[in-house]
Amino acid sequence: MMMKIYLAPLEGITGWIYRSAVHECFGGFDKYFVPFIRPNQMGHLSSREKKDILPANNTGMRVVPQILTNRSEDFLRTAEKLKEYGYEEVNLNLGCPSKTVVTKRRGAGFLAEPKRLEVFLDEIFGKCSIRISVKTRLGMEEAGEFSRLLDIYNKYPMEELIIHPRVQKDFYKNTPNLEAFAEALFKSRNPVCYNGDITSVSDADKLEERFPDEDCIMAGRGVLADPALARQIRGGRRADKEELRQFHDLLYSGYCKEMSGDRTILYKMKELWFYLAPAFADSGKFAKKIKKAEKCAAYEKIIEEMFWECDLSER
Repeated sequence: MMMKIYLAPLEGITGWIYRSAVHECFGGFDKYFVPFIRPNQMGHLSSREKKDILPANNTGMRVVPQILTNRSEDFLRTAEKLKEYGYEEVNLNLGCPSKTVVTKRRGAGFLAEPKRLEVFLDEIFGKCSIRISVKTRLGMEEAGEFSRLLDIYNKYPMEELIIHPRVQKDFYKNTPNLEAFAEALFKSRNPVCYNGDITSVSDADKLEERFPDEDCIMAGRGVLADPALARQIRGGRRADKEELRQFHDLLYSGYCKEMSGDRTILYKMKELWFYLAPAFADSGKFAKKIKKAEKCAAYEKIIEEMFWECDLSER
């Protein structure tokens, strides 16, 4: 079975520069989801959001912007704006577990108000002129909440229902609830996509073995640690050191062009290496140096030394 693989939207990480580098160097993804757009009172996209969704910055990729809101009018206005840019699908974020989001009853926080959520979904599915997919968690406190939520979701013609089988209070801890996902897969009237803890080919194989009818997965943090993950799941080879260097250089040059100040640029690169450093054998001392680097010139020297001295880890 040919599995569809999506890149998850990770706020502050998988922006257009990152997506473009992954696509150019490794590929393997059927869809790339844009980290959430948060509609503001004026109805305008921020400069960052505009750059993230500009077609010119997403060439060759099937990109799906994500919207984070609990106000139907804001969702519809933003969807129409995205349609003007040529988008045919938007994604509703009902999964973000961040406390700053949840306390405003957005993201996973909206799941705590199923009646209000149903009114919201009535509005957007009744009026939106482009396709809508939904990314959700199982609930706020316990997986048992999902039964009612799924009854609501089943009323609407979703492009896809992307399920991260954890509740909000789990954040990214504990183990995904595969029993709850199995029930959702059986009962959902909409196409279902699995999201959560896909960090290796083995993880994807185990999921396919347990759910042979499930043909769609979304990977996020696993890709940060192994940007060739989708290619490998499809039977391709792992990343070699030359590819990882090209990937790094595309990211670094992209951030240098878009951002000002060594500190801002290095913040992005340190975030990358937090996930990517274990891909290199004996990279501990270099990871520490990267973490301490304060100037781009010093950082560049560390990277040269690391790629020269370190081989890739055995996996």
